[in-house]
Amino acid sequence: MKAEEAFYIGYITKTKGLKGEVQLYFEYDEPELLDLDVVFAEINGKMVPFFISSYKLQPNNTGNFFFDDVDHIDKAQPLLRKKIYIPLSKVPEREDEDFHYNDLKGYIVSDETQGELGEIIEVNEYPQQFVATISYQNKEVLFPLNEDMILEIDEERQTLLIDLPEGLLDIYLNN
Repeated sequence: MKAEEAFYIGYITKTKGLKGEVQLYFEYDEPELLDLDVVFAEINGKMVPFFISSYKLQPNNTGNFFFDDVDHIDKAQPLLRKKIYIPLSKVPEREDEDFHYNDLKGYIVSDETQGELGEIIEVNEYPQQFVATISYQNKEVLFPLNEDMILEIDEERQTLLIDLPEGLLDIYLNN
């Protein structure tokens, strides 16, 4: 499988016990909807398949997994901090009206006072919030995506109108 055929769902956070069990932190909103019989770990730039023998999802966006052929902590150790993917064909279908902050990637951002800032090049989910990354005046600028800051989302024109806190851009531009 190639990277462009894969959908990122999370990463391995730690090993558990001595029998090769690993904990996967999901950055995907609804892990219970995923068809988890095989996952792919990005190792040395290649997508390596891992067949799941058993798993148990936890309420804190994690799951404990046993993979076929990973039956000892020494075999699980190299998987730590590896990004985990599923094939695009296994991504659950979404309703048309379901909109996620991740959908904003590629949108053009304008600030109410500063005007057009640029295109969202990345959206990352952190435990407390989503954060967008744009390139503004050749500097990488990050800002939170939340209801207080977003004034308007125009899905048709793929634009986002926001109200950045005063001084946020200065922090990035003055470094």
